[in-house]
Amino acid sequence: MRSKPRKNDTKKECRFQRVDQDIAMKRTLLYKWLYAFGRYLILMGRTFSRPERFRMFWKKYVAEMQSLGVDSIGIVLLISFFIGAVICIQMKLNIQSPWMPRWVSGYTTREIMLLEFSSSIMCLILAGKVGSNIASELGTMRVTQQIDALEIMGVNSAEYLILPKIMGMLTMMPFLVIFSSAMGIVGAYATAYIGHVLPPDDLTLGLTHDFVPWFLWMSIIKSLVFAFIISSVSSYCGYTVEGGSVEVGKASTDAVVSSSVLILFSDVFLTQLLS
Repeated sequence: MRSKPRKNDTKKECRFQRVDQDIAMKRTLLYKWLYAFGRYLILMGRTFSRPERFRMFWKKYVAEMQSLGVDSIGIVLLISFFIGAVICIQMKLNIQSPWMPRWVSGYTTREIMLLEFSSSIMCLILAGKVGSNIASELGTMRVTQQIDALEIMGVNSAEYLILPKIMGMLTMMPFLVIFSSAMGIVGAYATAYIGHVLPPDDLTLGLTHDFVPWFLWMSIIKSLVFAFIISSVSSYCGYTVEGGSVEVGKASTDAVVSSSVLILFSDVFLTQLLS
């Protein structure tokens, strides 16, 4: 006579199966991440090579500075103006009190704009604008076999297409950070002169109080790292597209999400390191 399986044995088997499925899923995710990271390193190795024609590289480099940097100045100035105004109003209404100096609002506005917004938050915004642009452009070239045509002609497509984008982004990002900080201060002065939220003299005293020049350099250094993340990760997502137009849209989304997550992670380490 065969003994019937017990209920406890059945539950244990189901539990072991679930554990095995979880381990297999984790191994699959880890494999995907390591595989993507390896392909990213290989692509960057192909990208940072000596340009075959410096004249053609220079033309594409200038065009990418125009496309990725100059065309982004408008949205950077607009957002920074209103954010600077809102920060100044919030500091005046919620922090300043009779027990604090009158320049506290201007001081905190300067520190927030310089240390975090102009470098980190602005790069997150640019990851949505610039990152999706790069990924969709390269993805469209991949699915329409333009990149394959360059490879057949013996052209290093990674260096030809990606290197000008990375260099153009690295060149323009410090200027965007400086413009953002300056426009945030202009927005704070707009609240002082137009909105009459606080006296302009108190705002000027706060903006000039205990200024540390290293904070400006720290903001520029962080922005350079973020610019490399945006341009390189977005280029990888678009360059490695496989499929059609649906995959191109998915690659644009992946580029924005991946760039934003990496910017947030690196922001923590860079702030701790540079401070």
